[in-house]
Amino acid sequence: MKIGAVFPTTEIGNDPIAIRDWAQAAEQLGYSHVLTYDHVLGAVHEGRQPPLMGPYSEKDAFHEPFVLLAYLAGVTTRLELATGVIILPQRQTALVAKQAAELDILSGGRLRLGIGTGWNFVEYESLGVSFEDRGKRFDEQIALLRELFSHSVVDFRGDFHRVDRAGILPLPQQVPIWLGGFTDVALRRAARVGDGFVFGSAPTKMRGLMERLRELLQQAGRSDVAFGADAHIDFSSDPDSWGVEVELWRELGGTHLSLRAMDTAANFVGARRVGYSGPSAYINALETFWKAIQ
Repeated sequence: MKIGAVFPTTEIGNDPIAIRDWAQAAEQLGYSHVLTYDHVLGAVHEGRQPPLMGPYSEKDAFHEPFVLLAYLAGVTTRLELATGVIILPQRQTALVAKQAAELDILSGGRLRLGIGTGWNFVEYESLGVSFEDRGKRFDEQIALLRELFSHSVVDFRGDFHRVDRAGILPLPQQVPIWLGGFTDVALRRAARVGDGFVFGSAPTKMRGLMERLRELLQQAGRSDVAFGADAHIDFSSDPDSWGVEVELWRELGGTHLSLRAMDTAANFVGARRVGYSGPSAYINALETFWKAIQ
């Protein structure tokens, strides 16, 4: 099982040197991957109808994943670069395919593309995309991404897309497409068409969803051996529980586990706030966790 880290995108700040140092520290310690979250826009929650139920607001800063990971590709040599997850339906599919392919090429095949449907209807509206049909759009996008990643010329016609004998050359080496979320709909979709799944919380909390995913994979006639599963473990949890969580995820068949050292949205995921003080605190968290689980 591979151990990685969630990039503290909302808290680490804007100093490119601090961002570089965090990624290089993760790589030097032995972490296998870095996973980053995605929001193009943050929205004010107050006075919305229906209410905005997600954890992030206009006060939370997000580094853009493709640009960020391209930068990290240039300052690291081994780390897998994962999105966890890109809100795909609010983005143009062909452009995502082009960006992902370029990142995969320039990183030497290190990209893992995690995608999801999101929850922020204000963000969708601001980007000029319908929120209501995001699920249907998402299904079609996955099919189109696989076509664009695999063929130099694509002739695709769907309900939301038309690609008339065109392609995204250069093609990537191979971009695995993982899905993420907390709902049964997301699990069923992943079991049908995904290469893996990003679970947003600790193994003890995700056990039921993991077991459900294995059941759905079996129903779909797919082997769970080659199917990836990435859970999170919060640095703010009891250090005595870290080893327990690691072993449980291994027993459940998890392939990846990502350390989340970030206070933003801690309450939303049932974690405690730590009160990190500056970029070095996130590197210290990497070091402390890594030593504890060896």
